[in-house]
Formats: sequence, structure tokens, C-alpha cells
Amino acid sequence: QVQLVESGGGLVQVGGSLSLNCEVFGRTFNRYRDTVGWFRQAPGKSREFVSAIKWASGATSYADSVKGRFTISRDNAKLTVDLQMNSLKSEDTAIYFCATGRNIISTMDSSAYNYWGQGTQVTVSS
Repeated sequence: QVQLVESGGGLVQVGGSLSLNCEVFGRTFNRYRDTVGWFRQAPGKSREFVSAIKWASGATSYADSVKGRFTISRDNAKLTVDLQMNSLKSEDTAIYFCATGRNIISTMDSSAYNYWGQGTQVTVSS
């Protein structure tokens, strides 16, 4: 069993920055096989992929809408994943979720992730 706890959401103005944090708990988390991803869901919209990191290699992936603005990173000692969000836009407003799954090939596929956090609200005001 794996538990994920997100933090760091809040209210920020357009052009501002926020850093989200995801803590991973659980002895079954496998540093060699697991991927941690960030997804978001805006009101009235379906959940969409934001970014992911493969724990073992550190390989990252991003949605086109956030490339160049968001950066994902992991801390192997603390077992946390950060999502640094810069140059925020109003369309980035959403609930942000972190998730983890094993042996994931397509990191953009939400169905590949087995465990999800409760989410943290990000609101970007103009």
C-alpha cells in the first residue's frame, strides 16, 4: 500500500510561482520500478496529465501546456516529489493530484497509476 500527500497549493496571481510537494509513504513503493506523476482537474473538465518522473532514472515528461514553465524533481532521501510551477496562467487553475504506479510505459495515461493523493487546490487569479 502506498499513500501520497500533496501540499503547497494556494492562490497566486498570473505570472507568479508556486511549488507543490508530494510525499510518498509506504514500504511497497519501489524506487526501481515506480513512477510518480502529477495530474490536474479543472472545474467541469476531465483529469489531465501535467508531469511525471521515473524514480530510478530520473527521466521526466511534461504536458505541452506546461513545458518550459513547470519543473518536476524528486528527493530520494525524503521520498518526495516537487512540482515547481512558474509563469502561472489562469488556465492552470485546478486541483492538482500526485499519483504513483509501477512499470509505467505511458506516463501520460492516468489509468496506469494505482495510488492517488487527495489533491491540492491551485488558483491563479488575473
